[in-house]
Amino acid sequence: MFLEPHFKGQRSGWIEVICGSMFSGKTEELIRRLKRAMIANQKVEIFKPSVDQRYDKSNVVSHDMNKILSVPVNHSSKIIELSTDFSVVGIDEAQFFDLGLVDVCQELALNGIRVIVAGLDMDYLGKPFGPIPNLLSVAEYITKVHAICSHCGNLATHSYRLAANAEQVMLGAKDEYEPRCRTCYQMGNILNFNPIKKTENNEGQTSDLFS
Repeated sequence: MFLEPHFKGQRSGWIEVICGSMFSGKTEELIRRLKRAMIANQKVEIFKPSVDQRYDKSNVVSHDMNKILSVPVNHSSKIIELSTDFSVVGIDEAQFFDLGLVDVCQELALNGIRVIVAGLDMDYLGKPFGPIPNLLSVAEYITKVHAICSHCGNLATHSYRLAANAEQVMLGAKDEYEPRCRTCYQMGNILNFNPIKKTENNEGQTSDLFS
């Protein structure tokens, strides 16, 4: 579990990146760190891309429905303008921001702000996604979280798209994506059944282990 670093003397800003596939708990971990900062009476502001309105227009919401109030912005430059007088800045779904987010985060850190960024490291094709790769190279602290493969139960690193859509950005949840390990991801559409995902209870009813 990530524990906040402590510096002696003058406080220093830094960048933390939480990355991984869909359903790996990135937003959950972001919310956890931000709430700990709030408990410590630190001034916190949270941003998310305005394009992401899957669960809520204003709140950052995890797939488990944990949420925290945020400020939707349509460009990374707005984050600088709205981050005055804050000691901690959180940014969710960072892969949807423009590449200028990297410079924004570095400027905030140089101004003594703790910056916590969460986002997908790869798109549905398994390619580096948006500004995340560059953020990983400049961050002081990196946490890679993993989901569980929906087919074999191993650690999942990829977000497999179930819908027939070739656009890089397609907002979705469990009906459009599923987490897969490297091997199951490469198998593609051959995996049309899910042996570990279903189980029967004592009454013969089927339930979903991942719901």
